[in-house]
Amino acid sequence: MSTGRTALVTGANRGLGRAVAAALHARGLRVVLAGRDRSSVEQAAAELGAGASGCVLDVTDSTSVLAARALIGPVDVLVNNAGVLLDGGGDPLTVDLDLVRDTLAVNVLGSWRVSQAFVPDMVTRGWGRVVIVSSGTGSFSNGLFTGAPGYSVSKTALNGLTTMLAAQTENTGVLVNAVNPGPTRTRMMPRAERSPEEAGELIADAATLPDDGPSGRFLRGTQVLPW
Repeated sequence: MSTGRTALVTGANRGLGRAVAAALHARGLRVVLAGRDRSSVEQAAAELGAGASGCVLDVTDSTSVLAARALIGPVDVLVNNAGVLLDGGGDPLTVDLDLVRDTLAVNVLGSWRVSQAFVPDMVTRGWGRVVIVSSGTGSFSNGLFTGAPGYSVSKTALNGLTTMLAAQTENTGVLVNAVNPGPTRTRMMPRAERSPEEAGELIADAATLPDDGPSGRFLRGTQVLPW
């Protein structure tokens, strides 16, 4: 049964993003699968069927984001999933800072840029759900993972962005949360035990919270995790 709501999922042409899109589609949302490659997002959307569509969106390019906004229009749910892991096996003292810069450009500024494009409409309309896909590698309670320093710092920054967006949208009907789905079997972590489908359900849970749900929290399903 359709909910009448529309969700935008970035980085949705494969892996975790595609699994999130599938989970939301199964819950009755219209889903826009966004990614840089037109053919892959359109194919992924076609595989989901009616109520799913693909859209070209490069989170690092303001022109691309604004063009997507003009094409899609307002959305009810935004899942900032697009991300990269470029510095695995590095360490904070020797990592190539160009890789760190490129990681931050996608993971942090990309999510921020897309949020700036789509969240104001949610505030105006008085309802919205924003989910930022984070990681335990960027959690102070776990200890930041030094084996991928740029990636870890990017996730810490995303947690900070989550709290700021939640504070800015407090009492507007918009809920903003980060989700730590745990190690998930994707191209980034091909040997992880959790499937993209399992992790996708955890993210979909945060994207479909009830009106009295939490905001500004670090979630995994019904668990509220320490930052």
